[in-house]
Amino acid sequence: MRTAFDFSPLYRSSIGFDRVFNLLENAPQAVDSWPPYDIERSDENTYRVTVAVAGFSEDDLDISHEPNLLIVSGERKQQDRVEYLHRGLPVRPFARRFELADHMTVTGASLNNGLLTIDLVREVPEEMKPRRITIAGEDAAPKAGQVEKPKQAA
Repeated sequence: MRTAFDFSPLYRSSIGFDRVFNLLENAPQAVDSWPPYDIERSDENTYRVTVAVAGFSEDDLDISHEPNLLIVSGERKQQDRVEYLHRGLPVRPFARRFELADHMTVTGASLNNGLLTIDLVREVPEEMKPRRITIAGEDAAPKAGQVEKPKQAA
């Protein structure tokens, strides 16, 4: 059952958030829960994604980072030549997508004990960080291109 939200009141007071509203409107309804994963935030700009990939080796996994998207996929390249009486470990191919905020970069990835760990950091460029704008008063020196008022003789 899909519940439709009306985001039009938010459009009146926000600029440049079209992408966020599109993500919310187009979010998948049925989410595949395999492979299981965790998302951790250790501070304001540092994140870690941990994906349980038991049965996959480093050669079977692929991590790609596109603008605003992290894709983790896995596919067993070599088939076992064993006859299984019971196969409980799911080793089917998968692709897990994570939507990323602007300026997110992958700083590293490791595979240990069947857990794939991917570290991410938000690195906002200096020119995009908030800055304080000073307001010049009436007594401030004129800027280049401004004409200074003539002083009256006393």
